[in-house]
Amino acid sequence: MPTQSTLPANVDIRAVTPNDASIIYDFVCALEETTLDTTAFNSVFFFNLSNPHIHYLVAERQGNVLGFVSCHVQYLLHHSGKVGEIQELYVRPEVRNQHIGHQLIAALNQLSIEQNFVNLEVTTNQKRTDTIRFYEREAFTRTHIKLVKPIQS
Repeated sequence: MPTQSTLPANVDIRAVTPNDASIIYDFVCALEETTLDTTAFNSVFFFNLSNPHIHYLVAERQGNVLGFVSCHVQYLLHHSGKVGEIQELYVRPEVRNQHIGHQLIAALNQLSIEQNFVNLEVTTNQKRTDTIRFYEREAFTRTHIKLVKPIQS
């Protein structure tokens, strides 16, 4: 008896447009578990859209945006080359485990190859154990410890 696939149809991955601002705002607020200042968020979002070293991609199915990833690119001396760093990745909870995150990472992998990145990196909070397992399944390895110092104004 043939088995029927339970995986949903693939999603379309596309570059973010200015029209996506509100959905990306919602995703980042959910990811950070906070409500960000909308004016400040939009200022950064629209500034970054014009930066060729920042890539924002969304996964959508039938016009419905299901997930988002951002990648910032830097030329780093200690790598002697171009490094992409994932800053945010979010998939709607109701469509998780449908390989949408995998497809967003696959699109970034392709971009990394096309643009000759030396590495594609990601940092995540150590309390996000499911997120860490996801990235490890996507062939990321634990190699560094990130230290953070908040700056007080």
